[in-house]
Amino acid sequence: MFVRKKPNKSGTVSVQVIDKSSGKYKVLKSLGRSQDKQVLIQLIQQGEQWIKRQLGQQELDFSNEKQALSKFISSIQQVNNSGIELLITKIFDRIGFNQVKDDIFRYLVLARISYPTSKLKTVDYLKKHHSIEIDDDAVYRYLDKLYNTQKELVQQISFRHTLRILNNEISIVFYDVTTLYFEIDKEDDLRKTGFSKEGKHQNPQIVLGLLVSIDGYPLAYEIFEGNKFEGHTMLPVVDHFKSMYKLDKLVIIADSGLLSSANIVELQRKDYEFILGARIKNEKQIIKDKILNLALKNGENKVIEKDDNIKLIVSYSESRAKKDKVNREKGLRRLEKQIRTGRLTKANINNRGYNKYLKMDGEIKITIDKEKYLLDQKWDGLKGYLTNTNLSKNDIIENYSHLWKIEKAFRISKNDLKIRPIYHSKQSRIEAHICISFVAYKIYKEIERQLKEKQSSLSPEKVIEIAKTIYSIKLTTPLNKEIIESMLILNDEQKNLAKLFEF
Repeated sequence: MFVRKKPNKSGTVSVQVIDKSSGKYKVLKSLGRSQDKQVLIQLIQQGEQWIKRQLGQQELDFSNEKQALSKFISSIQQVNNSGIELLITKIFDRIGFNQVKDDIFRYLVLARISYPTSKLKTVDYLKKHHSIEIDDDAVYRYLDKLYNTQKELVQQISFRHTLRILNNEISIVFYDVTTLYFEIDKEDDLRKTGFSKEGKHQNPQIVLGLLVSIDGYPLAYEIFEGNKFEGHTMLPVVDHFKSMYKLDKLVIIADSGLLSSANIVELQRKDYEFILGARIKNEKQIIKDKILNLALKNGENKVIEKDDNIKLIVSYSESRAKKDKVNREKGLRRLEKQIRTGRLTKANINNRGYNKYLKMDGEIKITIDKEKYLLDQKWDGLKGYLTNTNLSKNDIIENYSHLWKIEKAFRISKNDLKIRPIYHSKQSRIEAHICISFVAYKIYKEIERQLKEKQSSLSPEKVIEIAKTIYSIKLTTPLNKEIIESMLILNDEQKNLAKLFEF
């Protein structure tokens, strides 16, 4: 805003307050007109005072800096961490999660990304850093509501957004599972001890199954009892997903942990196409002989036809061979050291990992089965893929290679979003917690997608870190007691972020 003197044909001069924030001149107030210089000076002063009142400005006496600073500070009502709130809200709304008409949902997602912790500490965080006050009991009541009435809607919103950004085509999906343990002693109907991917076999846990798209965007999830075999989790999740969105054809990609004869039979019976990691060392002897006789060179792959229209693609990589050799030799050294120190017992005699090289002579003598160790060298660098698709060998291997994105999803969920520890015992609230983490990860992926689209070198982690440094202040103007809020975007990092996401 500024004061303008506008000459008139009559010889008088009009004094006006002008705004040009929209790019066009707009008269906000006319102070009057005159030919008298003294009158015009008074009108101009009136205009300047009017602008100051509108902006809430106060003339401070800087002859006493401490007093001026004290007056300014005393006018501040709130200081909020508004950068992260504004960023998450923009992405949250763009995806469509604002269709869930509960502010608590947005607050819990914001906290899961910005300050992942228990729900009680979340309430304290929201109050101190965002001036958002919610009751503890209201949070728990909402978790029950989310589980009972909104879980499906949340997944549908995520699916529709992913469908849009993938040009309305989702034909390939990736499935994997992880385990989430609880620091409790007793099991219940859901939290049970089982094989833990985190090595916490003594702790009750749940199994989390996740379905993602080609670029790692989350599509659907489900939780299962902690002792559920992971191979039995895939079809329930995929079947429900296909039925919910009325999809005709799906190619399912999963690693060898999901491979079982029963799964393959069911996948074919239900007319699914699939690409599964193969356990080539567990194949029948005739197939194993064929694999070892392929004599593949670096980067080569070949097809072995199996029964029931299933193909086994085998590839060889020198870098994979070197890694396999290093790991095998490391495992052997560990076993030899344990034998020398006498720390190897009958409990170690199983077929897991490199323990398969152990054998027991009589009752007590444990040695290394060098013959088995030497035979294993032949498999270094070989990787197998089972499929019933008509895709080319290279396309099959390329599609399977995207499985790392679902592994990344679990890593982000556990490390950045801290999906565990889970501080709930009721199944409904455990599932609601997983749902909030699912949404937080979806927002993380959308930030990542937008950064790529904007050709920014920033990572989502860095964006979140910068956004958490942007604060806003809310103050009351001393003259007319108006409330003004201003965001403090001070350094180059903050300015760049504000420009990227249009703060």
